[in-house]
Amino acid sequence: MTSFIVEAHVDRIIHPEWADNPKCVFCLILRNKLPAYILHEDEKVISILDVAPLRPGHTLVIPKIHHKHISELPEEYAAALGLAVTRIAKALTKVLENHGLNVVGNQEYAQAVPHVHYHIIPAPEPDVPRDRSKYKTLVPPTEKEMHMMELEGRTKLGEDFAREFADKIRRELSTTVLSHL
Repeated sequence: MTSFIVEAHVDRIIHPEWADNPKCVFCLILRNKLPAYILHEDEKVISILDVAPLRPGHTLVIPKIHHKHISELPEEYAAALGLAVTRIAKALTKVLENHGLNVVGNQEYAQAVPHVHYHIIPAPEPDVPRDRSKYKTLVPPTEKEMHMMELEGRTKLGEDFAREFADKIRRELSTTVLSHL
């Protein structure tokens, strides 16, 4: 009954905006050409740990089509992205026992990889002191100082942490999905 619909898509020309980009880091991950610690994957979205995290658990949620702008993302992918962000955020807060998160989606401005993606960044632990000795201490930090503190706070994702953390998140996600059935 639906075979004519399937046949209509055989050898179809893909719109250039929907095609993957051979130089895009995320497209390379999606084609298994680059490694990644995958937390969640479905037919439209993949969630991975950031390789240069701001804080432990820093996660990226990425649609499986190459689009540079959030504003041009097809609605079905935007919906899948939103659902994945919510599920990953819930799992992160449970595993990290920290409900503070920052969810960021950049469009051109501050977008290091020109492929739509959201960052889910756990908030710093409130009792962890921050070294501000090289910055002004009596006034709030300037925008440039905040950016520098965030940049200096990045570390390389450690394999042991990534493997263990990804396992915890995947277990949490599977329990959450099963509890909704």
